[in-house]
Amino acid sequence: MTATPRRTYGGQSADARRSARRARLLDAAIDAIADNAWRTLTVDRLCAGAGLNKRYFYESFANLDEVAAAAVDDIADDVRSATVDAAARTAAEPLDRQALAVVDALVRALVDDPRRGRILLGGVAGSAVLQQHRAKVMRSLTAVLVSHARNVHGVELENDPLAAVAPAFLVGGTADAILAYLNGRARISIDDLVTALTTLWLITGNGAAEVARHRLGD
Repeated sequence: MTATPRRTYGGQSADARRSARRARLLDAAIDAIADNAWRTLTVDRLCAGAGLNKRYFYESFANLDEVAAAAVDDIADDVRSATVDAAARTAAEPLDRQALAVVDALVRALVDDPRRGRILLGGVAGSAVLQQHRAKVMRSLTAVLVSHARNVHGVELENDPLAAVAPAFLVGGTADAILAYLNGRARISIDDLVTALTTLWLITGNGAAEVARHRLGD
């Protein structure tokens, strides 16, 4: 039996058009969150910002919290993919080159579109549910970076008390540094930001690994 081909309009399938509409809604949501306008947003206003009829909102999302959570997830997925790809691409290179590649990928994924960096690192004002969701996403990203660091250093850092502190220290400090750059508090170039963060990552990571090895040896 021959399958009936899906109809296309303007060269796009129904799935492609639906995906494009979803992307427009996500972009409009990112605009609203970044502008601190989420607290007063309505579905009608979001759809107007996306240039879409209201009925298209409900083909992808059940409510505003769902689209905001999807926006946070979309940003985090981009960051995760960028950093994992950078780590894999430089796996055979010296540690300093690996760190530079990962930090560069992380920073550029968040500052090339400043809205995305401010949302993932700064939060979603006016929504406790979304703040909790963002915190969960950040913990997931932290786990990715910790896993990479553990492989690089070849030491089971989870057996040392530093494991409970170092990841939050690094991720929290990195987030604040990127926000300082985005908000104009750190008046440096993006290359200087990447270099500075890489240096701090190496100092912290190498130092923590050395202390952990010494303690485990004892």
